[in-house]
Amino acid sequence: MRISTFFYTLQQGVRNIFRNKLFSLASIATITSCLFLFGMFYSIVVNLQHIVKTAEEGVSVTVFYNEGTTQERIDEIGEQISKRTEVSEIKFVSADEAWDEFKQDYLGEEYADGFTENPLANSMHHEIYLSDVSLQNELVVYIQSIPEVRKINRSEITASTLTGVNSLIAYISVVIIAVLFAVSIFLISNTVTIGISVRKDEIEIMKYIGATDFFVRCPYVIEGILIGAIGAAIPLGIIYFIYNTAITYITGRFSVLSELLQFLPVQVIYQNLVPITFAVGIGIGFLGSFITVRRHLRV
Repeated sequence: MRISTFFYTLQQGVRNIFRNKLFSLASIATITSCLFLFGMFYSIVVNLQHIVKTAEEGVSVTVFYNEGTTQERIDEIGEQISKRTEVSEIKFVSADEAWDEFKQDYLGEEYADGFTENPLANSMHHEIYLSDVSLQNELVVYIQSIPEVRKINRSEITASTLTGVNSLIAYISVVIIAVLFAVSIFLISNTVTIGISVRKDEIEIMKYIGATDFFVRCPYVIEGILIGAIGAAIPLGIIYFIYNTAITYITGRFSVLSELLQFLPVQVIYQNLVPITFAVGIGIGFLGSFITVRRHLRV
């Protein structure tokens, strides 16, 4: 295609949007509303998954060792455990560190001074944080097989609850996103199709005077792509404003809640939301216009 032809078809595509304002606005409004709902739900789901994941990172398994176990052997065991896929982080806590933490949390210096010796002399342990809380039982079974391990503290209720919540969010989000996605595709494609179908007489006239299929199709395909891009950009701008406003309000008004719930920055969410939204808007605009024009090229 020559450069002059390319710019001509591009110009005609832009003109078609303004020439058929009613259908262009209807198409843009449909794309905007559908992708806005999709984007808002996506933002909510991603934050819920992040909150659950953050809670999972705080779940740990505490491993205590038999009296007389050497520090060298404890370090060796810790090294072996750290290499397992279930483990995201492992931390060794000495007996002195355990006593200092206990004093700070429960006694205070004035009461702790009455102890001449460390009452937690045999409390050195490893705190093991999980990469996936659903793998806690597998890790515990492995640790129990180590002869030097005296005791393992774990929270089965917390682990099972977080695993269940995570699975529930995943199932619900997949179903709702799939439904929104399907409805969006149906509504957007139908709107674009109707907008171009009303100009079938114009397409047929161009064919009768000898225009090639490519020359006829290009302006409408460009029109569909531009409508899809505009319809995708508008909800992204609206969601960006609403999300930042909501997060600022929640963190400012409910400080306690903001400490418990760590929301993702909008930049993190938009890393995936922007390409998905534009791909859906532009893709449907392209396919809707391409398929519709193709039907009317047979004259």
